[in-house]
Amino acid sequence: MRMKPRCLMSRCLAAGIAILLSLFSVLHSALASETVDETLWQAFKAGEAFAIMRHAIAPGTGDPANFKLGECSTQRNLSAEGREQARRAGELFRANGVKEALVYSSQWCRCRETARLLATGPVRDLESLNSFYEAYERRSGQTRELKAWLQARPTGKPLILVTHQVNITALVGDSVRSGEIFFVKPGSDGEYTVLGTIVP
Repeated sequence: MRMKPRCLMSRCLAAGIAILLSLFSVLHSALASETVDETLWQAFKAGEAFAIMRHAIAPGTGDPANFKLGECSTQRNLSAEGREQARRAGELFRANGVKEALVYSSQWCRCRETARLLATGPVRDLESLNSFYEAYERRSGQTRELKAWLQARPTGKPLILVTHQVNITALVGDSVRSGEIFFVKPGSDGEYTVLGTIVP
């Protein structure tokens, strides 16, 4: 049976409208995402928020039994993929106008290497960013120390902290992926609000 031309036109028109609506939805989502990202970067560069980042990809969990602070050969370290992720994070900061920042890191080698590969400034150690994964009883005290440090944190440049999953979760209450960057705004009540996150 041969379809009438009017019927064909009706179906084509409906299909065209569906495609346009789909494209509009994708474009709207992309623009909304870009606006959110821009808001994060503006708050970060203005000093209203700081960035706290989990070290880049380092396969495994915890550290070997013979772990020694300061001896990278005894620790779980970044993979080649992790080093590339850390470089991408640095490129992301620079692409958004952050060429120089105050960078503080856990003393664990995978955090120090992540911080160094960001290439956004000299890396300084901060003990309150050290992992307490193997000593969970330190969670409350160490998180208080970090909050006290943040209240008196240095200013003048954007602040980047590189640490571990347990530390970020203790501070803001969210789970975190390897290499994920949290943009966090301190509150006057001592609480911390996550404005958004980016995974390089």
